Amino acid sequence: MKIPFVDLQAQYQTIKEEIDTAMSNVMKETAFVGGAGNKYVRIFEEEFSKYLGVKHTISCANGTDSIEILLEAFGVGAGDEVIIPALSWISTSEAVGRIGAKPVFVDVNPDTLLIDVLRIEEKITKNTKVIMPVHLYGNAVDMISIMDIATKHKLIVIEDCAQSHGAKFNGKLAGTFGHAASFSFYPGKNLGAYGDAGAITTDTEEIASKCRMIGNHGQLKKHTHVMEGRNSRMDGLHAAVLSVKLKHLDKWNSQRNANALSYREKINNKSIQLPVENKHAYHVYHLFVIRTEKRDELKASLEKNNVEVAVHYPVALPFVDAYKKYGYTPEDFPVSFAETKKILSIPMFPELSNEQINTVSDLVNAF
Repeated sequence: MKIPFVDLQAQYQTIKEEIDTAMSNVMKETAFVGGAGNKYVRIFEEEFSKYLGVKHTISCANGTDSIEILLEAFGVGAGDEVIIPALSWISTSEAVGRIGAKPVFVDVNPDTLLIDVLRIEEKITKNTKVIMPVHLYGNAVDMISIMDIATKHKLIVIEDCAQSHGAKFNGKLAGTFGHAASFSFYPGKNLGAYGDAGAITTDTEEIASKCRMIGNHGQLKKHTHVMEGRNSRMDGLHAAVLSVKLKHLDKWNSQRNANALSYREKINNKSIQLPVENKHAYHVYHLFVIRTEKRDELKASLEKNNVEVAVHYPVALPFVDAYKKYGYTPEDFPVSFAETKKILSIPMFPELSNEQINTVSDLVNAF
C-alpha cells in the first residue's frame, strides 16, 4: 500500500459534486479573470472576511505576492528591516528582499520551532519596521507577546498565515492579531485552491485600498492607473473552488487534529520527538513534523516502504545560498541549524485512514 504525503484526489471525491457545479458555473459565465468585477472572487473575499471576522480580504495570485504587496503597501523598502523567523519557507524572506528591505532572522524556539519571542527585541534596530511571525506547520505563534513588543517599539505586524488557516491563539484566529495578514491557498494547504492563489486580510481601509491597487495594475477603476502596480489577481475558478472548500475547513482541521492525536497515541519509539503544540494554541496540523537524530535513515526507510515523506525545511533560511552574503554561522542560529537536520514531515491530511496511520506508526516504531 502506497501512502501519499497529501491526497488531494481523496478530498476532491468527498466534495466532487459541489466542486464540479462551482467550476461549471464559472465556465458557463466565462468568469475567468479575477478582480473586483468577478463575482466569484468578490463572493470568496466576502466569505473569507466573515470567517476571520476582518473587514477586508484582497485576493491575489499567490502567497508570496500577498507578502510583497503588503510590505509595499506599508511603505517598506530600501534601508528597512523586517524581523522574521530563521525557519520558514523562503517566501517569507524573499518577499522582504525583493522589495529592497533586509530580512533579519530570529532563531526559533527549540520546542515549538516557532519564532523565539524572547529573542525578538535583541534584533530590533532603528531600521526595524515590521515583525512578521509565521504560524509554522499550523501551530499558532504567541501573538499576545508579539503585539506587546510591536506596540512598545511602534512596529507593524504582518502575520504569515500560509500554513495556518483556522489556527488559533487564546481562542482567536491566526491572522486577526496583527495589522494585516498574508494567506497562501497553494493546493496542499489546509484551505487550498486548484492552483496558485493567495489573499491579504486587514481591518485598515487605507492598506486594503493600496493592496487592491498594487495587485491590479495600480487601478481601482479600469484604465485609471494612479500608481504603478502589478498583475496579481485570483482567478474565478480558484475563487469558486475556495468558496466550496471554506465551508469544510473547520471539519477538515478537526480531522487533522484527530489524526495527530492518533499518531501521538501510536508512535512509541523513544528516539522520536513528536510535535509540541504551542501553549494556548489550537494547532491545525498543516504538517505533522517529527524529529530524530537519524532523520535521513528514517526517511529512507519510510520511502522504501512506500510512505511519502518530506522535509520542511532542509536548510534554515540564514544558510540558504541567497543569504551567504551575510556570512552567518551555525552559532548565530544554533536551534534552526541543528533542528533542520532532524525534522521529518510524515503523511497528514484530513482523509488519512486509520489503516494508513497504523502503517506509518508501525514503521516509525520499528525503525
